[in-house]
Amino acid sequence: MADQPAGRLTYRNPVLNADWPDPDVIRVGEMYYLVASSFNRAPGLPVLRSPDLLRWELIGRALPAVPPAEHFSVPRHGGGAWAPSIRHHDGLFWIFYPDPDHGVHVLTAADPAGPWSAPHLLLPGPGVIDPCPLWDDDGRAWLVFGWAKSRSGISNRLSLVEMTPDAREIIGTPVTVIDGDALPGYSTLEGPKVYKRDGWYWIFAPAGGVATGWQSVFRSRSLSGPYEDRVVLEQGDTPVNGPHQGAWVTTPEGEDWFLHFQDRGVFGRVVHLQPMRWGDDGWPEMGVDGRPVLEHPAPARASEAGLDSASALDPHPAGAEQMEPERDDDFRARKLGPQWHWQANPAPGLLRLDGDGHARLRAMPNDRGNLRNLPQVLGQQMPGVAAQFTTTLRLAADEPGTRAGVLVLGASYAYVGLARDRDGVSVEVRTFEDGDEGEVRRFSTRLPDEAAIVGLRIDSDDAGICALRFRNGADAGAGAGDGAGDDGWVTGFEGFQAEQGRWISAELGLFAAAPPGTSGEGTAVFGPVTIHPR
Repeated sequence: MADQPAGRLTYRNPVLNADWPDPDVIRVGEMYYLVASSFNRAPGLPVLRSPDLLRWELIGRALPAVPPAEHFSVPRHGGGAWAPSIRHHDGLFWIFYPDPDHGVHVLTAADPAGPWSAPHLLLPGPGVIDPCPLWDDDGRAWLVFGWAKSRSGISNRLSLVEMTPDAREIIGTPVTVIDGDALPGYSTLEGPKVYKRDGWYWIFAPAGGVATGWQSVFRSRSLSGPYEDRVVLEQGDTPVNGPHQGAWVTTPEGEDWFLHFQDRGVFGRVVHLQPMRWGDDGWPEMGVDGRPVLEHPAPARASEAGLDSASALDPHPAGAEQMEPERDDDFRARKLGPQWHWQANPAPGLLRLDGDGHARLRAMPNDRGNLRNLPQVLGQQMPGVAAQFTTTLRLAADEPGTRAGVLVLGASYAYVGLARDRDGVSVEVRTFEDGDEGEVRRFSTRLPDEAAIVGLRIDSDDAGICALRFRNGADAGAGAGDGAGDDGWVTGFEGFQAEQGRWISAELGLFAAAPPGTSGEGTAVFGPVTIHPR
């Protein structure tokens, strides 16, 4: 670790220990703003704000529904909003994001918390990804982007095209400015972020793949090239695999920092903060000797804010100021909090929030089979640390086959909840692996009546291995315990290994579903949700 300046606290990476994929960050005034990919999740494009690069607050989502709306009315795993960029220009915040199947879209807002404009399709076509704009000093505007081979047959190259300054139309034809195939050892060159500094054009871009790659920087006196390249950040002998794709920011005090992701598998792409400086030869230097740091003296603004080292070293310390976005929801608001997202664009009337401490989720018919194909899963990213997810559930449904509960969702899933059959309502646990729903575990204790509630809980460890638990009674949601039975919690399934989804982390969430051909009038009534580190 570098020598610590006097009065500086120490922070520990990752600074956002959950799935905030492909982050881009800017500073406007005293605040930093981060936008991340959201893929099939709706609402999409989460926007976070921080005063010091350590304390992050989720202030909204720029994309209320993923377009085309009908296409994304069902989960399109791996599709949707890929790596975005955020910029501030001409008094507006701008987000450029790609849908690999439809093209590059643009949104604007006067306030990054929203509302944002409807997405405008700037550059149609499959395979165009990772766009980043540059408004040059001469008034012309440009877009740098990459390519997805899965859609276009092209990869490992970065292209440039001119656009109108209002980002409404493309001017001319894209040209290749960096061809990774011509660079020794390069593959999967993508994710460009373009800047201008001291008369140089700089393109920060990762290569080598999501989980195993590195961060490169390219520079040229002309935006169209030719470019020199240098690898500025790679794993080396650290545990931080694939440290790449992110953003360079400068603090009001003149410090330079680089934020990037690390692919942690089941926990998704977590965000790291690296020190950065400009070397004597004019190139940026990141981390320490080009390797990512795990601990480092914090940005000056964080120390001035009066944070203590304990809170900076642990994103979830007991009694310390929270460092990551809020996860709990007491359902006292009449609109859904920004911490939640659906697996697809939600149908009207799917969720009712009366501000009374309950969320009422309609049990819509599930005509598409397993829960991975269910749009009405209300989820959050699985925390990157051992955690506990708790809520209560009452199932108000008359039709046999209706079920609801809490689940761990990814390429496989497991849930604990309630199911109605012809004899009443009972607790049910089920897993889904390898394309088929596993054996159902039903518990003999039936709830006495429709008004009865059950407490539901998922405990996950630091490897993403989960235990699913339940508890009956009026105090079903109170307390946590250790699942040993003395506090009433019953273990329904233990040792379930969560899996990541398509380009996203595993998720913790709420669901309700009814069999095909039913009315969809049943309701799952969930109580307050807590998601705490263990």
